[in-house]
Amino acid sequence: MADIDNKEQADLDPADMEDVEEVEEEETGEDVNNKARQLTVQMMQNPQILAALQERLDGLVGSPSGYMESLPKVVKRRVNALKNLQVKCAKIEAKFYEEVHELERKYAALYQPLFDKRSDIINAVYEPNDEECEWKPDEEEELTEEMKEKAKIEDEKKDDEKEDPKGIPEFWLTVFKNVDLLSDMLQDHDEPILKHLKDIKVKFSDPGQAMSFTLEFYFGSNEYFTNEVLTKTYKMRSEPDESDPFSFDGPEIMGCTGCQIDWKKGKNVTLKTIKKKQKHKGRGTVRTVTKTVPNDSFFNFFSPPEVPESGVLDEDSEELLAADFEIGHFLRERIVPHAVLYFTGEAIEDDDDDYDEEGEEADDEEGEEEADEENDPDYDPKKDTNPPAECKQQ
Repeated sequence: MADIDNKEQADLDPADMEDVEEVEEEETGEDVNNKARQLTVQMMQNPQILAALQERLDGLVGSPSGYMESLPKVVKRRVNALKNLQVKCAKIEAKFYEEVHELERKYAALYQPLFDKRSDIINAVYEPNDEECEWKPDEEEELTEEMKEKAKIEDEKKDDEKEDPKGIPEFWLTVFKNVDLLSDMLQDHDEPILKHLKDIKVKFSDPGQAMSFTLEFYFGSNEYFTNEVLTKTYKMRSEPDESDPFSFDGPEIMGCTGCQIDWKKGKNVTLKTIKKKQKHKGRGTVRTVTKTVPNDSFFNFFSPPEVPESGVLDEDSEELLAADFEIGHFLRERIVPHAVLYFTGEAIEDDDDDYDEEGEEADDEEGEEEADEENDPDYDPKKDTNPPAECKQQ
């Protein structure tokens, strides 16, 4: 048999032998690729390896390439000149944002009459007329006559079942519950209080004063506290830091101050009473001790951590202030100007649409890749190591 095999190999054309050798190499390469893929999958499932990779990548971010060090001295001097120009640009940018703040203050005065009327409608101070209540829906919202009639009957039925509501009940509470950033702060014991929230206003600092803005929360008479208005003031800075001028990226919040809430007796939801049992070491007797400890509540928003003069905060305080600044900025920029859209959920739907579009783009890219594979003359589905998701065994 060995002689026959040798004879067959001798009879083969050298070109054919080259083909055979190439096929064998391809098959060997494919086996290596498969093993490499399997090894990669195993490695990526190992949390220790992933952590080490992430640490290595984090160390590479912002690492100098060494190019600057290799430049001639005369070129480095010119780069320094460019840096000095950049510092001057940052100072001009700071002035730009100061003027933007002045514009915000100017236009806030123009918006305010509209926001006041919004508040009057919400709190049943003013009843809008038919013309003011007429709203032309978008094409997607248009209903057939039959559906309109059915909706009208349903509305009339609901009106008969309920007492005539005044204004728009629980307007601001609904806004808060619709927004994840705010609803995460709410506790069950906060909701009855926020039902009394009548309005939120933004007040900007006066001309010539340090840049700041104040959030004013107006409450109706309630059983929880005597304050009619709760305030939160955010102090901002719009100038480059001398020690790090290139980090300037517009006004930043430097600190904030809340206000004292005058709670009625037994109604302070930011505190809770707990009972602990303590055992005497010597006698072995047990006693019950009552302690008052902080309690999670939205109203802790009005008691932020104080920033010391040194500006140095512990890690927990830094995280609290960072979240606080984000909430204050969001209330000022989004919630107060567009409250009705957060009440109806339309503003939230717009945010969701942005994510959907990204998903559609990803789907399109996957479709293009599949089409490319089908059009590839060398593509062999039998060799595909990644079958479609629907074909995988459950």
